Amino acid sequence: MPRPISAVIHLQNFRHNLSIVRKQIGQAKIWAVMKADGYGHGIKSIWRALSDTDGFAVLDLNEAILLRQEGWKGPILLLEGFFHSEDLLIIDQYNLATSVHSEWQLAVIENTTLNNPLALYIKLNSGMNRLGFSTDEYESVVRRLQGMHKISAITLMSHFANSDLKTGTQVPHQQIKQFDSLSLPTCIANSGAALWHSDTHYDWIRTGIVLYGASPSGKWKDIAHYNLKATMTLRSEIIAIHHIKPGQSIGYGSKFTAVKPMRIATVACGYADGYPRHAPTGTPVWCNGLKSTLLGAVSMDMLTIDITECANAKIGTNVELWGENLPIDDVAQASGTIGYELMCALAKRVPISYSG
Repeated sequence: MPRPISAVIHLQNFRHNLSIVRKQIGQAKIWAVMKADGYGHGIKSIWRALSDTDGFAVLDLNEAILLRQEGWKGPILLLEGFFHSEDLLIIDQYNLATSVHSEWQLAVIENTTLNNPLALYIKLNSGMNRLGFSTDEYESVVRRLQGMHKISAITLMSHFANSDLKTGTQVPHQQIKQFDSLSLPTCIANSGAALWHSDTHYDWIRTGIVLYGASPSGKWKDIAHYNLKATMTLRSEIIAIHHIKPGQSIGYGSKFTAVKPMRIATVACGYADGYPRHAPTGTPVWCNGLKSTLLGAVSMDMLTIDITECANAKIGTNVELWGENLPIDDVAQASGTIGYELMCALAKRVPISYSG
């Protein structure tokens, strides 16, 4: 028999989460973000569950080509655009939309002969200082592209640094005014803005993490009332049980020492499976219908949990590390990270099954 750890991807929850997003955004269209192999879920296996979207947004050409080969005929957007001049010919071949954020990309577009007109998303640097044209040059770039005959459509685009915060000043309204003045289709809202900043919805939104049932803020309580559902459950089993006395320690570095008699269990899951190595004692775990906690250091292949109160737990009892019963955000927050990272870090050695 194989090692008991596995991940289950709940395809029906993708459909559910997409419907929740639809209710939040009015008439705007949705780019379903599928980068990082669908946030670790497997693009090839999940895209059909999101096929009611208006388009898929991916990071690189391989992901876009995979979607075309799988049969998706709708829009596909390259979020970081193209990286080499020859990429533009592949974009042309597969009928892809691409973001444009640099002067060298403009020059390539001007000097490349294409068979089909290009659909472009022109990126404004609205404060992230990663990609995009400055506010001073943005309008002239848009006008320059409008003058090219090989362009089929131009959409204004940006990415917010703080839209995942529910309170305070998160959205750079000065830049939004610049978009309004250009009177072109606009796409600036990510998952956080889609939920919490309706004035940013415009024509298209780009939703990633909420489609996967986790919070843009990293806090599950911020999205609990939307009834979003987890799309990934990581689970394993208890493989050993010990009774320890006060003064006895657990795991590498003896990072946890018992102050009372305890019943503890070893679970077949470790950092080589994608569980965060830096998760501290107290990180939540779901065991046999009850919330338990991690104890001591996470090792490569195993971790230890407290089952003192889980009277019915025994060898072979299922343990959920995150998923339908235990929000991934709660595990990530306890570990000092975000749900995005845990999804994307799922190790190749973990078997994945798909339900629904």
